[in-house]
Amino acid sequence: MANMQLWYLYNGCSKHMTGDKSKFVNIILKQEAHVTYGDNNKGRRILGRGSIGDKSILLIHDVLYVEGLKHNLLSISQLCDKGYQVIFKSNSCEIYLPNSKDVMLIGKRINMFIS
Repeated sequence: MANMQLWYLYNGCSKHMTGDKSKFVNIILKQEAHVTYGDNNKGRRILGRGSIGDKSILLIHDVLYVEGLKHNLLSISQLCDKGYQVIFKSNSCEIYLPNSKDVMLIGKRINMFIS
């Protein structure tokens, strides 16, 4: 069973995704489509989208709620497209708020592979 408390910064996905509905502070449930892989094959069904985080401090918007997804994925490209700055270091990653020097998140590098 995957640890649903972890969020993976992932450069292989174009959208933020989770299979854990409890992660959302707001969500609109609507079956949209399926996750599409790089080879254009259809994956799991998208059941909705919304925002995750803490309402008073941090919200990450446009997160997909994906049926049966066992890992929480933050898309590096989606963060960058929204103006966040992502800086990788040898054993950590810092994400800065758009147009700011304020650190939004600090991720720690762990030696784990998603299967």
